[in-house]
Amino acid sequence: MSRKMIAILRGITPEEAVETTAAILDAGITWIEVPLNSPEPLDSIARIASALKGRGHFGAGTVLSVKDVQAVAAAGGDFIVSPNCNPEVIRASKAAGLGSYPGVYTPTECFAALDAGADALKIFPAELMEPKGLKALKAVLPKDRDVLAVGGADPSNFADWAAAGADGFGLGSFLYKPGRPAAEVGQRAADCVAAYDAAYG
Repeated sequence: MSRKMIAILRGITPEEAVETTAAILDAGITWIEVPLNSPEPLDSIARIASALKGRGHFGAGTVLSVKDVQAVAAAGGDFIVSPNCNPEVIRASKAAGLGSYPGVYTPTECFAALDAGADALKIFPAELMEPKGLKALKAVLPKDRDVLAVGGADPSNFADWAAAGADGFGLGSFLYKPGRPAAEVGQRAADCVAAYDAAYG
């Protein structure tokens, strides 16, 4: 990842997906996730991947099964995010040539995900763990795998998470909510970029 931030567009529709994604890319966030519990998510991913090819990485979130992984790959997605640690989903993602970012919370889940081949770990819900919990967890995790704080991370606390060892963030409702205009999403993305750059130098 360039800036290690994933924009989570939960609830986005295919009709607004390309414009909203373009605004986020213009602001400097290049990883875009469309959760599969959004309206027609595979259509949104296909439209984004086709219209904005080469400008970023486009994938799916809330991926719960191997079948979902295959559907995302067919739609043109290049990474998979899950809310949970499912080794079958992780292995299927890697077998399909996709990045794998599973949701974890405990040391047991973290190491199970890494053993299955995860590229990075998504701490979720991070707001319950808090930075002090992440700091303790990072002490035992491999240094060569990124850990992203997801759920409760926003520009107001990036510095706290960075100090605790977070390598990056997943950005949900702070960045996007259904119906939010693309221009506003783009401005919020720019705010995230500014805060990220300040926190990580």
